[in-house]
Amino acid sequence: MDSAFLKEFNPYLERREGELYLEGVSIRSLAEEFGTPLYVYSASYIRDRIRDYRRAFPDALVCYAVKANFNPEVIRVAGEEGAGADIVSGGELIAALRGGISPDRIVYAGVGKTVSELKLAVERDILMFNVESEDELYLLDSIAGSLGKKARIAVRVNPDVDPRTHPYIATGLRKSKFGVDFETARREFRLARELKNLEVVGIHCHIGSQLLDVSPYREAVQKLVQLYEELSGEGFEIRYIDVGGGLGIKYRPEDREPRPEELAEAILPALENVEAQIIVEPGRSVTGNAGLLIAQVQFLKDKGVKHFIIVDAGMNDLVRPAIYDAYHHVVPVVERGRDHIIADVVGPICETGDFLAKDRRLERLERGEYIAVLSAGAYGFSMASHYNLRPKPAEVLVERGSYRLIRERESYNYILNIM
Repeated sequence: MDSAFLKEFNPYLERREGELYLEGVSIRSLAEEFGTPLYVYSASYIRDRIRDYRRAFPDALVCYAVKANFNPEVIRVAGEEGAGADIVSGGELIAALRGGISPDRIVYAGVGKTVSELKLAVERDILMFNVESEDELYLLDSIAGSLGKKARIAVRVNPDVDPRTHPYIATGLRKSKFGVDFETARREFRLARELKNLEVVGIHCHIGSQLLDVSPYREAVQKLVQLYEELSGEGFEIRYIDVGGGLGIKYRPEDREPRPEELAEAILPALENVEAQIIVEPGRSVTGNAGLLIAQVQFLKDKGVKHFIIVDAGMNDLVRPAIYDAYHHVVPVVERGRDHIIADVVGPICETGDFLAKDRRLERLERGEYIAVLSAGAYGFSMASHYNLRPKPAEVLVERGSYRLIRERESYNYILNIM
């Protein structure tokens, strides 16, 4: 598999004499130094992607979606390129702050914000709360009042647009738990205007994740603009229109990854006469193909009707294949010119659903050798678990030939430190 193919996923990924390198750093050497499973991220790729969004949306606030990868050093790289942060929990707020993001560049969504989380975000005076229910409006008003502050809010509108993605990550349909319909949104905007500790400043929507077609965005934004015009006519001063994120990435060899400028071309014409600032919330498209998951082959198993490559990474480290039946391309870290087999790449977890790849044509591997799972920089570590009491992997950031450990591998003592 040549470097040209790998560069379709990440331009900093290549082979040198058969060995995999990322930003000039040997993946095999990293695996030997830090052990496996191991997440490795390309800082230059992250920087490039934030720059792409800022060029495509020069007047917008680009808020990196922390849910995709919450390591503070990853957030810091995005922030150094001018990104703010889109958060969905108190933990993500802390991560964003530790990553150097200013509170006035943080927006907070999510259907189930707790009292303690809302209090923390009000105290930090974040830019905007994307509110998802009437109950949340009342609660946020009460919390802000008790702290002697005023909370800036947007209402998350559900535009009932089919994003044509996996149903578990489609968030803009009427039956989704996210947001409210337009009629409910109108009532909530009017209610929020009457609550003395809230300031209405925006409209928000997010239709889904892993969208490879930008046309659903166009439909959603057109609906948002109609609501913006209605609210402006009622005297609301809407300063922000938050169009969410969700732009997809290349997972399969045949996938065509949409670029931020394509998204801009799809939605900016509808926003031409809008005076509000646009907010975009990219996550997967920033970090997804920045990252690899490295695993070591433990055993090879031939059951006659099926070959298995058993590695030390499993659904506890990368759960997307198990819960979404998601495809991640898998390559050997070192190609040795051996013959190929058709095999499943599986982990050590006690679940039949513990697999990283099914029925893949792979060069025959031997015990102790390494594989790389591509497109693992988003919703990889951030969705990892301790299932079967397995420590979470270490994380390494590489940039222009250098590397550094940005999260140590967990120990059993760390996991079992129950107070």
